[in-house]
Amino acid sequence: MTYVEGKTERVRPQQFHEAAGVEDWRVVGEGACAYFRTGSFEVGARFVRAISEMPGVGDESPDVDVRQKGVTVRLITVTDDYYGLTERHVELARQISAVARTLDIPADPSAVQTVQVTVDALAGPDVVAFWRALLGYQDRADSGEDLMDPRRRGAPFYFQQMDAPRPQRNRVHIDVWVPYDQAEARIAAALAAGGRLVNDADAPSNWVLADPEGNEACVGVAGPPAPTADLR
Repeated sequence: MTYVEGKTERVRPQQFHEAAGVEDWRVVGEGACAYFRTGSFEVGARFVRAISEMPGVGDESPDVDVRQKGVTVRLITVTDDYYGLTERHVELARQISAVARTLDIPADPSAVQTVQVTVDALAGPDVVAFWRALLGYQDRADSGEDLMDPRRRGAPFYFQQMDAPRPQRNRVHIDVWVPYDQAEARIAAALAAGGRLVNDADAPSNWVLADPEGNEACVGVAGPPAPTADLR
């Protein structure tokens, strides 16, 4: 495996998924993620060590979450003016998957997701300031409407600027980013569990659902379009 310097050109989710050798990975709102089923903490630790020994990986500092049964790896660039993917992440994804194959650790692309809390705000800066202080979060580098956990563990918060109140709808909702090829199954499961489809005007990239009491949630995908079956 060779470290390739200078691969800093920005990459959109669609471009990432179209690249060869990244089949283990899915873009789910906050970068490209992969889940590897290690089966034990010991194997997971060995896998993470192997990743840490890849040439140049320290320059990118991937987010790694080690649990008893598996390891989640997230690739994302966070700078003063950009929050997203680059060509280097395509190379890293390929290399990390190759390490996993060497250790006989299978990937499960269906097991990744990102959950975001979205707040409708009339006085945006004031509302953001309150939640920043309460959560101990920080501004996302390229946005005054997003807060993120500096430890990158808690769900990010997004503040949607509103021109007028919407008293007939809830002011806080959850956004769930799922793999593009899992959206249909996830939505179908939510509807079967008593939910209803509120809006699919932005399908196949976003759907608005509601629980039996009307609390809303959005399901989003990034990258290749999800299936367009009738989910009503």
